[in-house]
Amino acid sequence: MSSTSVNVSVYTTAHTITHVTTNILSQLKDIIRQIGLDPSQFINEWSENEKAVSTWLNSRHLSCITLEVFNPSSGAFVTRWDIDVNYSHAGDGSLWVDKDAIRYHIQKAGLSPNGAHYRLLCTVKPGAPVLPGWNDTQFRDTSGFSGWVLGPPLVEQELLVKPHTG
Repeated sequence: MSSTSVNVSVYTTAHTITHVTTNILSQLKDIIRQIGLDPSQFINEWSENEKAVSTWLNSRHLSCITLEVFNPSSGAFVTRWDIDVNYSHAGDGSLWVDKDAIRYHIQKAGLSPNGAHYRLLCTVKPGAPVLPGWNDTQFRDTSGFSGWVLGPPLVEQELLVKPHTG
């Protein structure tokens, strides 16, 4: 009987991680589109991003996922959208996001400048599995910019995901 319980637990964890990964990436794709950028690069890199996010969620090393928008000519920071991850249990196990709050903050921030580019960055804790195509990097300088925390956090079983812009 205990092996049945373990199998159910493993399935639930795998299902939860897949569900959360898909929802996070889908939300970021929507943000890219809503801020006036072309999501095709993000869509083309979906499987690599999905593997990274799900691997690091599963190992509990992922602490933040960032969509960073920048000027490709100067490399200067334009804006960013962070999704913080907290592995403590909260809520009733449902996953939701206040899309109206995100739309409001996108309208407040305005569209990204024509020709802006973006990249996905994942902040991981020490000891995270090393994945091909993912390397150490630095965030662009955000001096002079302010950030907002958007509404209630996204909640999924033992994951707490809180989006904010910066």
